[in-house]
Amino acid sequence: MVKPEDMPTIKMYTTGTCPYCLRAKQLLKARGVAEIDEIRVDLEPGQRRHMVSETGRRTVPQIFIGQKHIGGCDELVALDARGELEPLLAG
Repeated sequence: MVKPEDMPTIKMYTTGTCPYCLRAKQLLKARGVAEIDEIRVDLEPGQRRHMVSETGRRTVPQIFIGQKHIGGCDELVALDARGELEPLLAG
């Protein structure tokens, strides 16, 4: 198991009511992620513009593990199903 201090930073653009955001956070927590740098684009509209310029996408969640853009919830779930999420979390 990866120790929290060894994990890369997890950044996630979210909104407060998005069920996909909640699912992504639950999956990450189930894989041992203790802390997510959550950026709420519904509370900070300027952050949505930044998210779009950074990812080219308008939907949430948008997830980064370290500097790697994973995509949304579906991409995160697929990464986990292929067994590729935990190695990314291990750094």
